[in-house]
Order: sequence, then C-alpha cells, then structure tokens
Amino acid sequence: MMDIKNIKPEQIEAKQLYKEMGLSDEEYGMAKEKMNRLPNYTETGIFSVMWSEHCSYKTSKPLLKKFPTKGVQVLQGPGEGAGVVDIGDNQAVVFKIESHNSPSAVEPFEGSATGVGGILRDVFSMGAKPIASMNSLRFGKLKDDHTKMLFSEAVRGIASYGNVIGVPTVGGEVQFDESYKENPLVNAMVVGLVDHDKVQKGTAAGVGNTVIYAGGSTGRDGIHGATFSSDVVEGEDDNTSAVAIGDPHMGKKLIAACLEAVNSDALVGIQDMGAAGLTSSASEMASKAGTGIEMNLDLVPQREENMDAYEIMLSESQERMVLVARKGREQEILDIFRQHDVQAMAIGEVIEEKTFRIKQHGEVAADIPVDALTEDAPVYHLPSEEAAYYREFQAKENTVPVVDNHQEMLRKLLQQPTIASKEWAYNQYDSTAQSNTIQGPGSDAAVVQIEGTEKAIAITTDCNSRYIYLDPEVGGKIAVAEAARNIVCSGAKPLALTDGLNYGNPTNPEVFWQMEKSIVGISEACTALDTPVISGNVSLYNQSAGEAIMPTPIIGMVGLLESVNNVTPSHFQQKDDAIYLIGETHAEFGGSELQNILEDSYTGKAPYIDLKVEANRQKQLLEAIQQGFVVSAHDLSEGGLAVALAESVFNGKGLGIQVELQGEATTALFSESQSRFLVSVKSENKTQFENLISDAKQIGVVTNDGKLTVQAEGNNVIEEDVEQINKLWNEAIPNLLADKKV
Repeated sequence: MMDIKNIKPEQIEAKQLYKEMGLSDEEYGMAKEKMNRLPNYTETGIFSVMWSEHCSYKTSKPLLKKFPTKGVQVLQGPGEGAGVVDIGDNQAVVFKIESHNSPSAVEPFEGSATGVGGILRDVFSMGAKPIASMNSLRFGKLKDDHTKMLFSEAVRGIASYGNVIGVPTVGGEVQFDESYKENPLVNAMVVGLVDHDKVQKGTAAGVGNTVIYAGGSTGRDGIHGATFSSDVVEGEDDNTSAVAIGDPHMGKKLIAACLEAVNSDALVGIQDMGAAGLTSSASEMASKAGTGIEMNLDLVPQREENMDAYEIMLSESQERMVLVARKGREQEILDIFRQHDVQAMAIGEVIEEKTFRIKQHGEVAADIPVDALTEDAPVYHLPSEEAAYYREFQAKENTVPVVDNHQEMLRKLLQQPTIASKEWAYNQYDSTAQSNTIQGPGSDAAVVQIEGTEKAIAITTDCNSRYIYLDPEVGGKIAVAEAARNIVCSGAKPLALTDGLNYGNPTNPEVFWQMEKSIVGISEACTALDTPVISGNVSLYNQSAGEAIMPTPIIGMVGLLESVNNVTPSHFQQKDDAIYLIGETHAEFGGSELQNILEDSYTGKAPYIDLKVEANRQKQLLEAIQQGFVVSAHDLSEGGLAVALAESVFNGKGLGIQVELQGEATTALFSESQSRFLVSVKSENKTQFENLISDAKQIGVVTNDGKLTVQAEGNNVIEEDVEQINKLWNEAIPNLLADKKV
C-alpha cells in the first residue's frame, strides 16, 4: 500500500505521476492553474477522475448539445440522475440507460451486476420507485469459450442482482458480432414511477445543511473505475481491482430507505455515488447549488483498515448515496436509514465558500475550487474525418444476393444468434416481480401496468450497429425509428428516449465522425417522431483487437398506453385472421443478416429511411390499434419478412400461415427495408383497417395447420413445419453455448 503523504506535489510533477492517473500534460497544467499551486496526490487523483471522459464527457459534450431535449411531456431532461417524463394524473416515469462495458470485459458477472445496481440508484435518487429493468448486450460470435463465458456470466450477473432486488427484468436485446469480441457492451436501463411533486434533485443547497453518507461501507474496490472506463481495455490487461463488487441485498434495503427519506421535507438533495464515488456525487451536488462542501473522512464508514483520503475519495464501492439534510433535522433522515438497517452518518456540511474541502486525521487532504471539477472541466473539439470506407460503400449499387434455397436460408437465419430466441438468457430473469408485467421478454416491447390505473408503459432497447457502421447518419435515424416501431407495435405512443452511446477511440478522426454523424441522425429522428432525449450515457474507447467496435448508440425508449385494453401482442393469435404487410420492400441488403451469412462482412448502403413516411405509418398503425382493428403487430428488422413471419407463429398455439408474395423472392423474403410492419386483422375489420392504413397490403391468412407456407414468383418457396423451425430457433443459442472446445 502506497503512503501518499510521502509523495510530494513536486514529485508528482517531476515524475509525471499524473499520467498514471489519466491526466495529460495539458490537463495537469490546467489543474495547477485552477489551484494556483501544485495539487497534492489526492487532489491530482480527484482531478483525474472528474476530468475523465466517463465523468466529464469532455470529447462528446459538444456533440450532445445537438440532441432535442425538450417537449411538453418532459419534466426533467439531461443533467440529473435520470430524465423525467409526464404520463398524466400527476404521475411521471423516470428512466435512464447506462453502460458498464469495461468492468464487464474483465469481470463479467460483477461488471453486469453493478451496472444494474448503479442505474437503479440513478433512478431512485430522483425519488422514483423502480418498476422495470431492461438491458442491451453485445458480444463476439459464440464460437470461442471466452466469448461464451463473457455472455453467460454477464447474463448471470444481471439476473443475480435484478432478481434479488425485486425489480422485474422485463426484456432487452442481445446481438453478436466479432466487433465486440474483446470489448462486450453491457448497457442497463431502469424505469421508475414518481409523482410530480416528489421528484428529487442532486443538489447541496443551503449553507450549514448537513451532508450524509448512507449505504454500504467504503472499501478499496473500484478505485479509479471512472478512469479505467475512459481508456482502451486490452484483452489481456488485468484491471480487476477497478471493478466494484455489488450487494443486491443491501441495494434492496437502500431503495426502501431512500424512497422513505424523499418523502421527508428534511431532505434537500440526494445523489448516487456512481463513477468516481464520493468525489463526483458530492462535488456535482455542490456545483449545481452554487455552494461548497466540507467533509471529514474519519466519519466515512470504512470496511478496510488504514484507507487514505485518495482511496476513500476514489473508491467506487457499491450501494452508497450522498444526501443533504436541513440543519437541525438530520436526525430524522438518519433514523429512517437505521430503521431499514442501513448505516448512515453525517460526514460534513454545506459551506458558502465554493470549494471542495476534504479533511482526514485533522488535516486538510484536498481543497479544490468546486467548479474546477465540474463546470470548468476541459472540453475538446476533436477533428472529424469521413471514414475511408464510406464513399466506397455509397458507390455500390443495391444488388440482390443469390439464394438458391430460400427455405434452407430461413432455417439458417433463424439459427443466427442475433435472430435466434434469447429465452436462454431471459429465463434467468425474474420478469414478473411486482406483478405488473403484462408483456415480458420476447415481445417487440415490454409492457408494464401502472399499478392502480388503467395505464401502462411500453419499454424497448434497440440499435442495429451494422447500419450505423455503413452510414452513421442514416443508421442513427433507423435506431430511433426501430425503437419507436417496437413501442407502437405494443399499442403505445412513444414518449421519449435515453441513449447509451458506445463508440471506439474518439481521438481517431474516423471514429469521431461516426459519433458526429450518428448523433445528427438520432437528433433528426427524435424531432420527426417527437421523442426527445431526456437522459443518457457515453462510453468511449471501446476497442477489440486494436480496432474500434462498430458504433453502437443504444436507444432505450418508453411509450404510454392510456388503456391496458390496447396492449397488442407481436404473435398471430387465431385462425382466419388476415395478414398484412405495411410498407414497401426494396432490394436493400447492406448490413443485413443475409449479407452476414453469405459474405461474413457488411458492405454497401444502409437501408433507406424517410422519417416523414415513418412518422405517418406509426401514427396510422397506432390509431388502428387504439380503435381495436389490430390483433397483432410486429416490426420487420433483422432477417426481413421471412423471419418476422416465422416469429409471429412461434407462440405454441399450433398456428400456421398461408402467404403469397409479389416480386422477386429473395428481396420479398429477406430484404431489410425500413418502416415496415407485419400485422394481423380480424376478417370483419379488414375494411376499416384498410381505410386507416394507406399502404397496407394483405399478403395472406393465419391458418391452424401448423405449417408455414410462402409462395413467391408462382412457386412455394417455403413449406415448413412450424414446430420444427421453432425448435431450431429456440435451441440455437443453448446448443452453441454447450459446444465447448476441449
């Protein structure tokens, strides 16, 4: 263990020790300027975590300003622990998505578990009761034991934390590609419910008010986790000490205690100790309030002996909160936590001087101007350069791949891990905790009823990174549009979104260009579909085998159903219903799952999208659902119409389909053209449905013979037993995981 007292500020500068903490020469110079002196070891560490990309967004901040963040439905946009959206009747939903990529690359079980715990704290720190959890995961191809271990352990970690905490994990998505082999993406999303007048903010207002520490003890786990998550993680690096360890049993008690505390008017502010732990939470709360904070680290609960100020301030031990209570009433807050068997103690106070002052053993361990850590953090406008491959891809004509056997190709597609059933994963999750889940994992969007009302919310996570790689701007539009399609298919009106922006090294001009262009596309789609960005997270420096991951901005979206009667399943429901395809199909295979099978690569143009057409189709379909004309609705995505048709009869009801398609068979079956829906309608409602939907075309009927029969170009191109191909789809991932290399 290092004795930081023996490391003089002059040594830090002379030996450039600040570089080991993640500060550049220029940034260290800025820190000296802010301090008007040489910072000591603890102060240098505090600057390094607060100015890390993970905490300061120093390279992405200029781009994030492009997002539309306002709307009549938005009660709180970016800037707090999570965003808040009105759902009527003085109620609001609070939600956010956040990544835990680097920790999950080295300790997938703990990394994913603490990812769930961290995003839960962001939501309940806003005063909201968590009511649902989702996830969005990316891994390499399931062909080597290491990738299989990463996937299995990450799913186990999510399940272990979520199941104990009592918040249902209602869905998510998993995609597989070699781009993520050494750098998996683990993004967790949580939705909470709060009354308008109970919304809390992370602020340390009121000079003389008391700063309270609540939750688990502080240990040496997770030290410099924020810096670790702001750098490239190589496959062989041992960074396990930077991964914090979660405790869902403590987390459950902490939720209950915090939700009781927010009902007390003795509480001024509350914030989660997330990345950079006590440092970021306390300094951010003071900066937002225009105040300062003084803390005595001798009062901080510590589970390890002889921890110094540097370790305590940079620890990312889990299940910890910072609260500010009114002076003279702090005991009311302390008593609430003790009643829930959660330790809490006063460790400092709000001061008028705008400084972040830390004391330990009767000495000042750090004294930094508070805005220097937050408002005055460096911001970089990095160079952007169009990716070299982009023009080449744009010059390619859209051609139709050669598929000799369409039936065999459907079988292959259904067994692709990105398309195959994710039941192996979501069966490990408790999706029915709290007893309000109406549609859980496996649906286009999960649906959770708002207890005591007829209302429900729909939730989804989406992103096709292949399209964004091919054309970042168009791909960004598609990511938002597909999320909104899933929400509409469930019967809900899209409200707003949270984004988990996962990219490679931003100092690479081509990676920064991917970020820049995809954010433009996301912003345009948000405006067109009235889904403002209310919260989010940025994760950069994601690399695999020395190459950037495919740009992966995850879209987490929430929608509102005014009545649970409008909940719409994604599967066909009964014999003789008419099957409709909404939207036009073109020869668009760039970034498609078919291209992946045939070429093992992605080239060409991303599918075209017209946001006006998208918005109009979504509006019309939602109206048809609300008027009761739609029995089921499913959006078309990976694998195109053929996969959507198969998935629509995978519900164990013995149903089949008889479908006749127009045009060239490969395009009709496997193109991934956008803005399309597969819908079933009762025969007596066909006329009303067709009057509402301007570009719906009946392509077949639902049968009860358990056969999937598709005709194209005058021939039966697919004649399958539904039970057999359902088995292939269901068993694909378990079979790959069981195939261990000896």
